[in-house]
Amino acid sequence: MSKTAGPGPALQYEMVSLTHTGRVREHNEDAVAFDAVAQVAVLADGMGGYAAGEVASGMATGQICARIARLKADYPKVTALDLSTELRQAVRRVNLEILRAARSNAQYAGMGATLVAVAFTGNVAVIAHAGDSRAYLLRQNRLRLLTHDHSALQEQIDMGLIRPEDAEKIGGKNLVTRALGVDPALEPDVAMHPMMAGDLLLLCSDGLNDMLSDARIESVVRQYAEHPAAAASQLVDDANAAGGRDNVSVILVTMR
Repeated sequence: MSKTAGPGPALQYEMVSLTHTGRVREHNEDAVAFDAVAQVAVLADGMGGYAAGEVASGMATGQICARIARLKADYPKVTALDLSTELRQAVRRVNLEILRAARSNAQYAGMGATLVAVAFTGNVAVIAHAGDSRAYLLRQNRLRLLTHDHSALQEQIDMGLIRPEDAEKIGGKNLVTRALGVDPALEPDVAMHPMMAGDLLLLCSDGLNDMLSDARIESVVRQYAEHPAAAASQLVDDANAAGGRDNVSVILVTMR
C-alpha cells in the first residue's frame, strides 16, 4: 500500500489490490498491477484456458502500467487529454502484442483478456476498459458504475430486450463483445472523470460482480471505506462465499 500526492489539488491516492483463484477454478488467470507513485492501476481478466489467459492478462497489466509510469516520469505535469491518448495507445499496442504472441506460439492460441485501467493526473481519473471488467465509484456513500460492459447481455439490455433487474437470472453473462487478443482493430472505451477527496474507486474482474449484487458491493465498500485493504478482503471473501465460480480480483483507490 502506498500514498502519493497528486499534482494540482492536494489529493492523495492510496492503492490496494487483491486477487484470488476462487472456489471452482484451479488456476488464476486474473492479473493486477499498480504504481501509486505514477498514479496508475490496471486489472485484467485472462481468457484462453490454463496458462494462456494468465499470459495475456499479465502482458496487459504489466505493459500498460509500465508505459504510463514512463510517461509520468518524463512529463510530471501530463494532462488528462495526454493520459487519455496514452492509455488508448497502450491498450492498442498490448492488444497487438497479445495477438502476435498467440499466433506465434501454439500453446497461446486463442488467449485474450478483458481490461480496466485508471491513470490519474491532478483531480482527474482517466479510465480505459475493454470487455466486462468494471470500474465503480463510491462518492458520498453512493456506488455508481463508471464503465459499460462490452457483453452480449449488456447489448440486449441496451436494446430493451432484457430488463436490467432480470439480467441476473439470464445465462450468457460472460460472452464479451470486446477484448484484447481478439480483434487487431480493438478500440477501448476511454473516459475522464473528476475526482474529489473522499472518493473511492473500485476496479474489479467479473468474478466479483457476477457473484455479488451492486447493492452488496456498495454495502461492503461503505462499511470499510476508511480501511481499503479490509474492504478488498471482504469483497473477495463474499464473492467466494457466494460460490466463487470464477477468479476474483479487485483494486481499490481512495482519494484523501
